[in-house]
Amino acid sequence: MKTIQQAVTSIINKTPFIEEALYDKLINVSALARIIQPEVEALLKKEVKAGAIMMAINRISPSEVLRVRKNVRKMALSSGDFIVRSDLSDYTFKNSSTLLQNITRLLEKIKDDSDVFFTISQGVFETNIVASSILEAQIEKIFKNETRLWFQSDLASVTIKLPKSNMEQSGIYYFILKQLAWANISVQEVISSTHEMTIVVKETDINKTFSILMDMKLS
Repeated sequence: MKTIQQAVTSIINKTPFIEEALYDKLINVSALARIIQPEVEALLKKEVKAGAIMMAINRISPSEVLRVRKNVRKMALSSGDFIVRSDLSDYTFKNSSTLLQNITRLLEKIKDDSDVFFTISQGVFETNIVASSILEAQIEKIFKNETRLWFQSDLASVTIKLPKSNMEQSGIYYFILKQLAWANISVQEVISSTHEMTIVVKETDINKTFSILMDMKLS
């Protein structure tokens, strides 16, 4: 039969970054104990006092937390340059039988223009396009018969080049986006490929975003 310590540890390990928040004293241990108390009791099939759960939480070793944090910090921002682009617009269209044809038409028109920024992310029900605002007239014309679900202008982006080993380490996106969330920066879009991560924010937030990322890289 599991002990209280084993039950508490297994529950918290399911959300590993709770450990990080505990280590940084950002979580009220008493409140966390009350929250997980029903799950602890279900695992042990008996009543468990909140005080005993608190003691178990306080006994969790921070060694794993420190290892994950160190690896993520090293990998997330060690390899690459930051590429900043401004004057972007964000479009979301409802998927349709003609949408891909219109995307192909647009790509054909801009294929020789290396200065424009253009990304496409196709979901199950909608497709997102982030592009240089200079393309706005062309996009409006080509997609005039499509259902536009969202539009936002005056945006900017930062592209982070990630190391090849990033696929083996959990938490990289969390580590980066957490810093922006704590700075109250609203992320408009996150666009990723295997070794790149692009964060799209409002132009008014781009200087602050870049500064935070640079501080993380140099710290």
